[in-house]
Amino acid sequence: MASFDDIVSLAKRRGFVFPGSEVYGGLAGTWDYGHYGSLLAHNIKDIWWKHFVEEREEMLAVTSTTIMPEAVWRASGHLSGFTDPMVECAKCRHRFRADQLPEKNRTEHICPDCEGKLGEEKMFNLLFPVPVGSIEGAGGTAYLRGEIAQGMFVNFKNILDTMHPDLPFGLAQIGKAYRNEIAPRDFLFRVREFDLMEFEYFVRENDLKCGVQRCGVGLIALAFRVRTYTNSK
Repeated sequence: MASFDDIVSLAKRRGFVFPGSEVYGGLAGTWDYGHYGSLLAHNIKDIWWKHFVEEREEMLAVTSTTIMPEAVWRASGHLSGFTDPMVECAKCRHRFRADQLPEKNRTEHICPDCEGKLGEEKMFNLLFPVPVGSIEGAGGTAYLRGEIAQGMFVNFKNILDTMHPDLPFGLAQIGKAYRNEIAPRDFLFRVREFDLMEFEYFVRENDLKCGVQRCGVGLIALAFRVRTYTNSK
């Protein structure tokens, strides 16, 4: 039976996926799609978009920026809560997610790579900060989005004012998201840059049950959230 490493090697040889910036040593958690990988990714997105957006009358589209100001992420709670517990080895300086270490390493504070001593657990924010402005420190800090939902929320009123939808309605988006993973691994399953396909439904709080049934989303389990509004249009 083929191992996971065999599959990764085959994906590269056949032109599906390459390690990001490999010619310059690479960057952990980043991957480039080759010819067949690009075609496959586009086909998946096209099928998703056709099914969830083009074939649904109550679904609207939005494409938001990948860089958003600090105020957005403070209001959403990401600056304080979008974190993972991290420990660092004092000997080899490797970093690990504390909650994913084997029990023995975690309780005895032993590095799984070199058996050095692990430092104290710290909370590590997964958002990528981006300096904004031509002079360093003068323009403030923005962040690469850690999820694409916030772009839908900040444009909620714009959609209401321009499209005048009746509740319930949905907003859909496909786009890049970024997470500064402590220890990216497992091929494409834990990376620092990735594509998300997501939609949000907006319903009045007292019509929640009816709205979900009317929208026909009772069978949809993935990439779906319901947002309730008591004073919406």
